[in-house]
Order: sequence, then C-alpha cells, then structure tokens
Amino acid sequence: MSKKSNPKRSGIVFSTNPDFEFEQEREETASLPPQQQKLRVLLDRKQRGGKEVTLVSGFVGPDEELVELGKYLKTKCGVGGSAKDGEILVQGDQRDKVVKLLLEKGFNNTKRSGG
Repeated sequence: MSKKSNPKRSGIVFSTNPDFEFEQEREETASLPPQQQKLRVLLDRKQRGGKEVTLVSGFVGPDEELVELGKYLKTKCGVGGSAKDGEILVQGDQRDKVVKLLLEKGFNNTKRSGG
C-alpha cells in the first residue's frame, strides 16, 4: 500500500463533530502565457519497464489547459500518453516532434533537455 498523502484532505482523518463540513482549499494556479512558459522535453525510461516516454515538464497553469495541450501533442504525434501533475507523457521517443509542435504553438522557451 502506498503512503501517498491525499491532497484533498490535507491531514484531516476523522472528526467527532456531527456538523463538520470539510472545506476544500482550492488553489487556482494562474495561467502563464505560452511565451513565458519554460517547458523542458526529455526522454524518460524510469519505472516503465524499459519503455520510452517523452516527458514535457514545467507547465504552469490549470489542469484543463494541461490536458488540452497533452491531447494536442498526442494527436499530432499519433500516439497515446497522459497529462497530470504538471507533466505530459507522450509514448515513445517523440522529442524532436514535440519540441517543434510546442514552438509552433507559441511556447518559445521550450528546450530539449537530457542526452
């Protein structure tokens, strides 16, 4: 069993107060314009059974925009992947194509990192 903390509960386990209402603290992340985003594109093989994924990290903004950008990249590359926790995973070694697509989309500070 993993010992990851649930960000929704922030340390509250149980309350004896029958009128207790848990108040979720929502952190709204302000979206930076694409010109100010510093994205890094790298190849990752860790904890994936030796399979390669292209990892795009450094995105600042709401999860909806992250998922939308991830969907755009996956569609243009013709592969699967996911977008969560401020990172976009694109299956396979798609680094050059992803950097090119991000630069076309207006993310001028996008760089390829790693070997």
